[in-house]
Amino acid sequence: MMGAPIPELADRAELCADRIRESATVLLVSHIDADGLTSAAIAAMALRREEIPHQVAFCRQLDEGELERIAVTDHETVLFTDFGSGQIEHIQHHEAAGAFTAVVVDHHQIGDGDVEHHLNPLLEGVNGSTELSGAGAAYLLARALGDDNRDLAGLAVIGAVGDMQDATGELIGANRSIVEEGIEAGVLKTATDLALYGKQTRPLPKLLEYSSEMRIPGVTSNPAGARRFLEDLDIELKEDGEWRTWSDLTIEEKQHITSAIVRLGVQSGVDASEINDLIGTAYELLDETEGTQLRDASEFSTLLNSTARYDRADVGLAVCLGDRDEAYRRAKILLRSHRENLATGLRWVVSNGVTAENHLQWFDAGTNIRDTIVGIIAGMSLGENGISRSMPIIAFADKEGEDNVKVSARGTHSLTGKGLDLSVVMTEAAAKVGGEGGGHNVAAGATIPDGAQDTFLATADELVGKQLAD
Repeated sequence: MMGAPIPELADRAELCADRIRESATVLLVSHIDADGLTSAAIAAMALRREEIPHQVAFCRQLDEGELERIAVTDHETVLFTDFGSGQIEHIQHHEAAGAFTAVVVDHHQIGDGDVEHHLNPLLEGVNGSTELSGAGAAYLLARALGDDNRDLAGLAVIGAVGDMQDATGELIGANRSIVEEGIEAGVLKTATDLALYGKQTRPLPKLLEYSSEMRIPGVTSNPAGARRFLEDLDIELKEDGEWRTWSDLTIEEKQHITSAIVRLGVQSGVDASEINDLIGTAYELLDETEGTQLRDASEFSTLLNSTARYDRADVGLAVCLGDRDEAYRRAKILLRSHRENLATGLRWVVSNGVTAENHLQWFDAGTNIRDTIVGIIAGMSLGENGISRSMPIIAFADKEGEDNVKVSARGTHSLTGKGLDLSVVMTEAAAKVGGEGGGHNVAAGATIPDGAQDTFLATADELVGKQLAD
């Protein structure tokens, strides 16, 4: 097994792998975000290599109705990746009824009950929000299934980055051990670099203009300011008529720009923590072409989010499994639309503003923002135009074709360090109104009945207040 100092997780992975080897057929069911897609891809690739018959399915939320549909499928084993732990009681019920044998590979908060084949870092005291993602857990399973699966470490890193587990600047804990295996396998490279999104593909001025990780005074959201900033540093913006990207720069040019950004931030009174967050570890996929969305783990994860969140999980999965032709072409088209939707959604939030309660802030997008991306936009809005980063934000969006409302909550690692746990908030507030919730301390979600928003908010506000007071 891998060199990570977590023998208990390795034992759990071996137990799950043994069950899968004994299965005549496996139904692999996974979540639809980047972590869910990479989790499914890792597991599917490992199953394929072991020649285990399987089918792959995706769903937005693993509720009782979805489990009922899974229970009537003709599969001996159901492998849940990147969800299942929060619904363990319901899964246990179907397993006890003989519908299937469950293998749950997850990293989210665990509900009541348990099943025999359950791989979750939380069961062994490992943080599932910062130390191991769903894709990381799936990687442990894949390593237990076959020692030649170390080349799947790149997908595990994409999932972890997509799950914001590098928010402190780098991947830590078990995630770091997976990175080390990826480097040894020759599929990953790490470097200390500017922690801005789009270093492989965005023209230099756009890279700085769209900076949300740190708001650069006079540059962020200022096209002319971004270009002038680079020109004043004597940086050549084009080469052979084409815009240069960050990946095209020399080491000296990168250092020159980074130092200038830091000086500007200090002179402008930018918070020291934001300046520190400007530098982080970049993760590159060595088998991918430089200058593409697939080379950088962050950009790869965004590409994946642009597929499954728009009901095209099949496209994202195919890209993860190596399709660089039709699936990749389709994914890039979806990515352009995804970026437009995020920009439009963010403008809507900034224009309409948020409502502040005692301990949290919120907005209700209704049908103006798709429920599958409202959480991303909520996180992007923190720090925008008076929207506070010192309070968590809760976003509501109507679920298409349902009488339920999607709730997404986002915080910051500064707030979680003070005691914020949005997973607990979403779980308890949703239960109060007859809904279901879960997730991580820094990002969580719920589904509640339409019309229950006021009661939900009152409960959530009280819970957040108690957490931060404690």
